[in-house]
Amino acid sequence: MTKSIDDFSDILQRDRSLAEFTWLRVGGPAEYLLTPRTEQELIDAARCCLEADLPLRILGGGSNLLVADEGVPGVVLRVMEPLLSEIHVDGTRLTAGAGALLSHAVSEAVRHQLAGMETLVGIPGTVGGAVQGNAGGRHGDIGELVESVRVLDRDGQILERSGDELSFSYRRSSLTDALILSATFQLQNDASDDLTRRMRQNWIMKRATQPLADQSAGCIFRNPRGLSAGALIEQCGLKGSSVGEARVSDRHANFIVTEEGATACDIDRLIGRIQAAVAEKFGVELELEIRRWP
Repeated sequence: MTKSIDDFSDILQRDRSLAEFTWLRVGGPAEYLLTPRTEQELIDAARCCLEADLPLRILGGGSNLLVADEGVPGVVLRVMEPLLSEIHVDGTRLTAGAGALLSHAVSEAVRHQLAGMETLVGIPGTVGGAVQGNAGGRHGDIGELVESVRVLDRDGQILERSGDELSFSYRRSSLTDALILSATFQLQNDASDDLTRRMRQNWIMKRATQPLADQSAGCIFRNPRGLSAGALIEQCGLKGSSVGEARVSDRHANFIVTEEGATACDIDRLIGRIQAAVAEKFGVELELEIRRWP
């Protein structure tokens, strides 16, 4: 028997504000918010949405997301610890559930003396979101480490993507499935003290250059090829500029930080101002790295 959205009443909230689930602390309500408690409940809920042709969005850590003040139609499935948070190590392979925090996966890799993930320290959000968007930094991207990804496809089938089915580019992946369930990473043995030292150095550098203590969503714009979005914005004299309660960080110009009372409209207007200034001064069209809903 086909389930309907009302069959998930135990985990269903209607017209639920999403602001508290995003790092920017802005945004309107989801028409339906589902917070599954188990993997099977998550899969059943996703299949229900797919069969009913309901708009479906996946909400992880909310660290790279701007939700419109008007909210979003359809269903938002929240996939976040403790759901899909298991992390297992087998030899040099680490498998993490999509809901696990990336920071926890990094820590587990280092604890098991496995190198590769330490370059990702300080990147917020979940493993699923990081793989979907090929999160990374100056020292490498997560896609370089991915061996396989377990997914629920848009036909409701559970599959494993690997090899030619996976490709990664700058802040993008080939994954277009309905849902990422877990990912397996191929790492390298490294029993030296250098591993922990590298992780700490990466973390110290990130803390020194990014506004980690403020409400932000990470980098707003992708770096144009061969250029730094933050440097372009800073050279336009936009550090500290604001619209409403949203402003360009004084510490790193590719970050927008928010204060209490900020709205998604404030952020959108500030994004537009930045894009216009950079285009006028340098002839460069800045592309968003942050995701927008809807």
